[in-house]
Amino acid sequence: MLRTKIICTLGPASTSPDAILELVQGGMNLARLNMSHGVREDHRAAIGFIRDAAAQVGQPVGIIVDLSGPKIRVGELGASIELKKGEAVVVAPYDKVQPGEIPCSYRLLSRELQPGDTLLLDDGLLELRCVGIEGDRTELEVVRGGLLKARKGINLPGITLTAPSLTEKDLSDLEFALEEGVEYVALSFVRGPEDVIDIKKRVGDQALVIAKIEKAEALRAIEEILPETDAVMVARGDLGVELPFERVPLAQKRIVEMANLYARPVITATQMLESMLEHARPTRAEASDVANAILDGTDALMLSGETAVGRYPREALEALINIGTEIERSGFLVRGPQYLTHPGMDSRGGASSQEHAVSAATVDAVRRVNAPAIVVITRSGFSARLVSSYRPSVPVFAVTTDRATYRQLSMVWGVQPVLAENIEVSYNSLTAFGLESVLSSGVGEAGAVIPVTAGYPFHQSGSTNTMRLEHL
Repeated sequence: MLRTKIICTLGPASTSPDAILELVQGGMNLARLNMSHGVREDHRAAIGFIRDAAAQVGQPVGIIVDLSGPKIRVGELGASIELKKGEAVVVAPYDKVQPGEIPCSYRLLSRELQPGDTLLLDDGLLELRCVGIEGDRTELEVVRGGLLKARKGINLPGITLTAPSLTEKDLSDLEFALEEGVEYVALSFVRGPEDVIDIKKRVGDQALVIAKIEKAEALRAIEEILPETDAVMVARGDLGVELPFERVPLAQKRIVEMANLYARPVITATQMLESMLEHARPTRAEASDVANAILDGTDALMLSGETAVGRYPREALEALINIGTEIERSGFLVRGPQYLTHPGMDSRGGASSQEHAVSAATVDAVRRVNAPAIVVITRSGFSARLVSSYRPSVPVFAVTTDRATYRQLSMVWGVQPVLAENIEVSYNSLTAFGLESVLSSGVGEAGAVIPVTAGYPFHQSGSTNTMRLEHL
């Protein structure tokens, strides 16, 4: 079992029933539906295909609906525009644009900018500087030119937008996601904890929320965001535009480390294997990038265009799994990511000191009794996520009676979800079921000592308070 989890974005290259089944059989743990692309009916059909494939393979596969957020884009252009250094251009709302001007999807752009501010186009490839404002038109000078194509993204580094984090389209897409019963909703362009609190109120207990860290404000507020969210994503695409590119590697490491400390699953995303959009093998640099994300302590790796529109979706998935397998069997992860040695380990967040104490004791017991696995009995998945955050050297068999939790745990590092249906909800019954799952998997032999962690009473979320040693 690969302990690092794999997320594949679905798109034209991968939304047929056969393509989805192939990805599930190949080791995909979660599927991502990007609401910035595609139509509602295609997404609904894909969800059905994912559920069918997961049932056929007999493995939990979570679904992430990634909301578009207030993404600012260039409008439609009659033809691509060549922007030359030093040239003066005007950007205006798409419904008020005049000939020769650049249309923009964000009506309030002129209110957000001041002379001297920077505007980046097409993931930072083109750079413009604001030189003046006239009504709803923004006058800019081209600093770094190039060919501008329609629908390319616009970034305003260092500027806090007044637009809400959830657009009307997002609210409609969120309603769709909850109706379809997906496991995760990803919130784009998070700026602070209040954005997460807002969507959590709307979602309730129907799904878990992933805060995408792709703005400088979110990076600065990471320690306030983490207690409010269920998971985070290092969204390196827009983050690499908001920040100077040389700052992205350390920003990634900090987000991963802080997420681990708060026991929040963390996804590393964007351009993991970008060359595999066109080629059947990754570059050596991409292989190193993937390996370093695993060594940093990421829970999951995400493929974007590689599986959505690339020529080699199955090969990209295989490449991630091969790199992950090589790193995991190397022995480096046995010592755990660097954060495990920090002096501040005794004051970790995300749970009570009691819950951290039980989880730490569980992982310590593995070493002391040479246990081949851990069994965690959990209703909401909280106990399993907490134990996983201590990065045990053995698999974590998470026993749950809740089907949604069973699929949500497909994102959590090192966790093998086990669905206990039609079983008495008691410590003895669930423990026996978990131990039998370990035994039947071939991970442990009869007589081995297994730490079993649970929260009592079982119906109460976030009550990890028990660790016992049982025998297979």
